[in-house]
Amino acid sequence: MLPTILDLSSLRAAYQSGLTPLDAIQEVIARRAASRDAAIFITPVPDEELRAAAKALMARAPEANSLPLWGVPFAVKDNIDAAGLPTTAACPAYAYRPEVDSTVVARLKAAGAIIIGKTNLDQFATGLNGTRSPYGAPRSVFDAAYISGGSSSGSSVTVASGLAAFALGTDTAGSGRVPAAFNNLVGIKPTPGLLPNTGVIPACKSVDCITIFAATVGDGVAIRKVAEGFDAADPFSRHAKSMTLPVSGLRIGVLAGAEREFFGDKEVEALYDQAIERAKALGATIVPFDYTPFREAAALLYDGPWVAERLAAVEDFLATNADDFDPTVRGIIEGAKGKTAVEAFNGRYRLEELRRKTETEWEKADVLLLPTAPTTYTVADMLANPVVLNGRLGRYTNFVNLLDCAAIAVPAGFGKGGLPGGVTVIAPAFTDDALAPLADALHRAAGSGMGIDRQAGIPEASHVSLGDEGFIEIAVVGAHLTGMPLNHELAGGRLVKTCRTSGDYRLFVLPNTTPPKPGLLRDPGHKGQGLEVEVWALPADAFGRFVQKIPAPLGIGKLLLEDGSSVSGFVCEAHAVKGAEEITALGGWRNYISAKLAS
Repeated sequence: MLPTILDLSSLRAAYQSGLTPLDAIQEVIARRAASRDAAIFITPVPDEELRAAAKALMARAPEANSLPLWGVPFAVKDNIDAAGLPTTAACPAYAYRPEVDSTVVARLKAAGAIIIGKTNLDQFATGLNGTRSPYGAPRSVFDAAYISGGSSSGSSVTVASGLAAFALGTDTAGSGRVPAAFNNLVGIKPTPGLLPNTGVIPACKSVDCITIFAATVGDGVAIRKVAEGFDAADPFSRHAKSMTLPVSGLRIGVLAGAEREFFGDKEVEALYDQAIERAKALGATIVPFDYTPFREAAALLYDGPWVAERLAAVEDFLATNADDFDPTVRGIIEGAKGKTAVEAFNGRYRLEELRRKTETEWEKADVLLLPTAPTTYTVADMLANPVVLNGRLGRYTNFVNLLDCAAIAVPAGFGKGGLPGGVTVIAPAFTDDALAPLADALHRAAGSGMGIDRQAGIPEASHVSLGDEGFIEIAVVGAHLTGMPLNHELAGGRLVKTCRTSGDYRLFVLPNTTPPKPGLLRDPGHKGQGLEVEVWALPADAFGRFVQKIPAPLGIGKLLLEDGSSVSGFVCEAHAVKGAEEITALGGWRNYISAKLAS
């Protein structure tokens, strides 16, 4: 018996206990037949083909869990190619049948995942609400009167209703995040270019991202790692450059003042405030920041020349098939007609001006914590006012790809009316892995379950923690200690421990240094009490940059610690301490600074 929500750890445990992929697919078929939402799929994979795919997997890899995604059912937004299934972009007249998988789908299938169908979307991925499709409007799994969010509407509902363990979406303005918030899911929005877009119908080709809807952050990250990787066939594909975030002293930027806009939705506002309190309880420092430049950048996506990218994607088809477009989608795309190259360049200049302004705000915070969407609407309300209400949904999402950020949307709980809200953690490019532990902790602390199952416990097997892979330890003894003036140079690292050196070290005050620095010298035979040091772990690339900046007469050597172990750390050339004040008896640089301030 499978749980209501198909997370990876539960599936793997079931397979290990004797369940087969064919058994799982039979359950998926039954659930799909019982679903009351007829608008989820545009093209479901026929039952017999699903059974055949499960049997083929078992023949190819007979051992349970022998592939990373062995027997994991997934769905694909219908602007992403899957061989043998039509790609429609929610426009029947546009449909074609690809002979090969998109790069990401091919990678997932090679890892053992089984595609169950192509899902509904706002036509040509233009919308954040899920009502702009001739195939109908998928609904919130919690209240069928409400929108599911778009444009990746069907993908989010497949996961939230227990039909698939994960689903692919795409995200230009928030389409991989808003549906996650409205259906109590995790939405993984990678750094632009981390997942290749080969085989994807673009909305705005320069900023589009393939995204992942999953029950947990751990699941989403695991799937992302299977799917990611450079692809030369995609001109916007990028090589990953892992960036880190501070583990201790993390600063989280939150909305303040007039920038807190929820369009009268007090329940979503309360959920946002509760998420801030959870972040604070996790040890983060909460920092108000000015959202204005981010909001102004967000406006460029629809009010500026970037809308011309949507026209570029379908210009020839629009010229011959204008009547086949959803009226709202057509109006948005046709709004790009007449945009000039001058406007495009001016838009780019404006974006760079705003990017520079956001840099000031990033100096205040390491991560931004924002509402995923400020409110939600009924399908009827959305159809009555499709442009204005849709625009509100993207208030806190539209800027993210334009400003080259990574983001993870997570559930934030439920309002009194029974509808979920969500928050998103956002940081600069390639912090995808570094964001995951925070996102996972916030999801777990919310206690909101997974998808439609509000009572589900998040499996411990999906827990995300910051690993030690690629980190190098370094011992600091002076101005780089916590609270000291150069500690900021260790940003991206984490404090491992505070300890002491072995007894054969002496400490001196180096003359004429700003800020003041000590010189640590090993003197074999000196029988002291040891000196206080902090051991930090830095990513390998950050370690290299840090060491390059160390000025003579200081350098990096091996320090012996009081427990007999050794670690790389600061040492000083002997000639530099001749005649210098010795402070070994004080036991460390922190005690020296305290004594100096007290005198």
